[in-house]
Amino acid sequence: MKAWSAVWAATIILIAAGSIPARAADEPLSICLNADMPPLSIHHRGKPGSGFDVTLAQAIADRIGRPLKIQWFESKLDEDSSPALEANALLSDGQCALVGSYAFTEDSLVAPGVKTAKLPDFEGATITDRKRRVAIGALAPSQPYIYSPLTVVLGANARGRRIAGIADLAGLRIAIESGTLADAILMTFNKGQLIDDITHVVPGRDDLLGALDRGDFDATLLDLRRFDAYRAIHTDTRLIATGYFYPIGANRGYVGLAGNPDLLVAVNKALADLQSAGKLAEFGSATGLTYLPPREPVVLRDAWQKVLQK
Repeated sequence: MKAWSAVWAATIILIAAGSIPARAADEPLSICLNADMPPLSIHHRGKPGSGFDVTLAQAIADRIGRPLKIQWFESKLDEDSSPALEANALLSDGQCALVGSYAFTEDSLVAPGVKTAKLPDFEGATITDRKRRVAIGALAPSQPYIYSPLTVVLGANARGRRIAGIADLAGLRIAIESGTLADAILMTFNKGQLIDDITHVVPGRDDLLGALDRGDFDATLLDLRRFDAYRAIHTDTRLIATGYFYPIGANRGYVGLAGNPDLLVAVNKALADLQSAGKLAEFGSATGLTYLPPREPVVLRDAWQKVLQK
């Protein structure tokens, strides 16, 4: 990805002045992973973690010759936080050196507009940790390692319907989670063409895919990762993968603090080696993840604006 090479070179120049010495070989490579993001990463108390990001983290640690330490965290967003601020707080507090599966969007990689942020709940956190705020710094990304798109999923009643674009959903009973990017895409499509076909459900409260599987609806648009996670649990599902991916999606990779370029350079080399050897696709297959390689643009610009301008 030629454009990414230019982005990374510019990042190195910007942060090299704050470079710190390379870590000792026996110091663990500490990576923060979301405990509830299957099949990328999942962790239940008292059990070993699993998922694509766990397998990838171990492979990277092995390649750079350091033991791996995973710091698990849970993201419970409120009006005072965001994924970007939570990741920054974990890194700035020294809970880990990298945060995995970080979505590369323009908003998530700009300099934070605040000086402090709350920590998300993390394994080993104390009552004091849950209350305190952390002084945060600037973030620096690795090269991306996976692409996360939105996909159309059909229920059994829509079997045989060919989906090559959003227009092909016309006439189907569509369920969508309110307030999401997918909601904006469908509600604004062709000046509201699909509005009368859409039923909204509440994210985190209603079972979107379960309702689709029961036949209450015919179609939905959601993150491909979530469909993979549903299929892994509901092996007898009647839901149908259409293979259609909406053209606006985000790459994911690692993010660390600017000022430690040596680590990101080592991680990037390991990622490039694993990618060229076909290992990332193998890790996806082994963990039930539909693996799609990163694509241009490396950093997604304002997705909401793109949708509303269509």
